[in-house]
Amino acid sequence: MKKNLFKSVLLSTAAITSILLGSCSSDDNSEPTTPPVENETRWISLTGSFPDEGGTAGNGGTRAYAITEENAANTNYVVELFKMNGQTYVNGFGLKSERTARVQASADGKFLYNIQYTGTEGGTFNKYAVNGEGNYEEVGFELNTATILGTAPRWVKAAEGIGVGVYASAGDIEYEGTAPNFVFKKRESEIKIAIINLDNTSITNTAVFNFPFTDAEKAAGYSVGRIDVPVLNAAKDRIYIGCNVSKIDPSGKITINATSGLPSWPNDAANIDGTKTLVVDYPSLKNPRVMTSTLTKTNNHGYRTMTQYVGTDGHVYQATATSGADILRISKANYNYDAGYHFNLNTALEITGAQIRAWKYVKDGLGVVLYTISGTPGGYVALINLNDKTATKLTTEIETDAGLNTTLGQYQNIGVVGDKVYLPLTPAGKDGNIYIVDVKAKTITKGAQLKTATGSFYLGAY
Repeated sequence: MKKNLFKSVLLSTAAITSILLGSCSSDDNSEPTTPPVENETRWISLTGSFPDEGGTAGNGGTRAYAITEENAANTNYVVELFKMNGQTYVNGFGLKSERTARVQASADGKFLYNIQYTGTEGGTFNKYAVNGEGNYEEVGFELNTATILGTAPRWVKAAEGIGVGVYASAGDIEYEGTAPNFVFKKRESEIKIAIINLDNTSITNTAVFNFPFTDAEKAAGYSVGRIDVPVLNAAKDRIYIGCNVSKIDPSGKITINATSGLPSWPNDAANIDGTKTLVVDYPSLKNPRVMTSTLTKTNNHGYRTMTQYVGTDGHVYQATATSGADILRISKANYNYDAGYHFNLNTALEITGAQIRAWKYVKDGLGVVLYTISGTPGGYVALINLNDKTATKLTTEIETDAGLNTTLGQYQNIGVVGDKVYLPLTPAGKDGNIYIVDVKAKTITKGAQLKTATGSFYLGAY
């Protein structure tokens, strides 16, 4: 395993500033002290995505607006996050990012975190203090993670105060021989990981290594094109990282590109032996290895949504979002998949075609799932009990709107305060509401009104 320069240089604030190209708002290069919070209001930040210059829905950037729990529950309260005066947005706060931001938050809602996605500032980490409505204050260092993670990193808050950024880059297929007798050898994927201290804005460790498939797996055609949604386990000694696994058939019929003369082999995804998770030790980032569950073949890397949570019982619960219906369990006892545990949303709801688009573990085995049904327009809400593997569908009056397919395909985060879950739901380009789920009472109620605009929608609560 190769180690990046960051480990040795991040011993002083000056080194952070010079090596990581971060900028600091203070004159003495010391971390600005977070101002004391005078108002102990529990803010709920709502985020929404707007279109790019070409009009592609949800692809232009992200805005945020913070409301109280009382406002969230008030059906007369209106949030107009995308209201404009000419070419200028007049409400909310624009998070720095050329494309849709990948937003994370502290558990108490006082801070938002973001790493800018693509563009000249892609890979730049920003931290914001939440002060209500459109009042967000940038605090701490603006940290450049692109030197390790590139300008389009995948990252999440893997535990409170700890961010983990990851990136996978699949190389070219390696082969031997000449046409038409090419022989497949392997396809390597380079993995990059960076640990981010969210409290004191610094990178504390990095790692670079090839994905640890066995020689037999490589020869069988396995590769990884994307990794995402890292989570730190309850013992804080392992990081579990979701994987998008691919496989080709090395013995299949070879196709030769007429222009380049390069060979390709047929897709063999049907014969992938299960969903796979990359594991590294924490905080060293050493000893990379792969866990496989044969309970499902659907990948677990998510898209823009978190798929893994540490349960109240200390186990990690992992969904095969955003196309599967499974929730698996990684045991706290043996650090591996629990072969005896399998939650399936289709089974629990007695339906077919369910696809988990986003979900949140709340407490004591209870969670909330946002899902679509293959071949059916709309988006749906379910309360799940992971202890007895049951689910209850919760009805909204917009659930059959086809615009929810777009919204849930981009959904990032489900907000939780106590026993209440906050779901901003707006079909793309249409108005909607915040829906509040009480996981103990098993109820869903409609709250504040959410106004949208063409190509815009809400995609998270924090």
